[in-house]
Amino acid sequence: MKPIRMLLLCAVFTASTAAHAEIYKRVDKEGRVTYSSEPIKGAQKLKLEPLPTVPAPRMPAPRSNESKRSSEESAFPRVDKATQQRRDDKRLRILEDELASEQQALEEARTQLKVAEDTPQVYTAADGKTYRNMAKYEETVQAAQENVRMHENNLRAIQTEIDNLK
Repeated sequence: MKPIRMLLLCAVFTASTAAHAEIYKRVDKEGRVTYSSEPIKGAQKLKLEPLPTVPAPRMPAPRSNESKRSSEESAFPRVDKATQQRRDDKRLRILEDELASEQQALEEARTQLKVAEDTPQVYTAADGKTYRNMAKYEETVQAAQENVRMHENNLRAIQTEIDNLK
């Protein structure tokens, strides 16, 4: 901890030499180091060399959006229209396959939700009576509802991708 504190203090005091402050360092009998900008009894005045400074690099003047866009486009690799069309068609087929599989998963999730809602969770006590376990029932139904919501969200996302592609 002491080296970090010492390093931090040195950095702060070194940076403050630009303000032409005099820095004093005092080490007491227990080895604790104290830095101050005011003279302290038993302290030594530190002679710190100013830090070398480097001017900030000049930023190029902002360009208009049109010239910025054209330079970005020229740096980006180009493909011909036929290649891009093949890529788009392949992506569309993949997305349509994902859409069909997600629709099937949604139907299965809805079936599982219906089963979870229609199946009461029961247990038999030591006395032989049957009781409903509402906490487990609600937990099962909630998990099934969350599964349905997840598949519905996935369907919306896939459909959005397909719409953006067309």
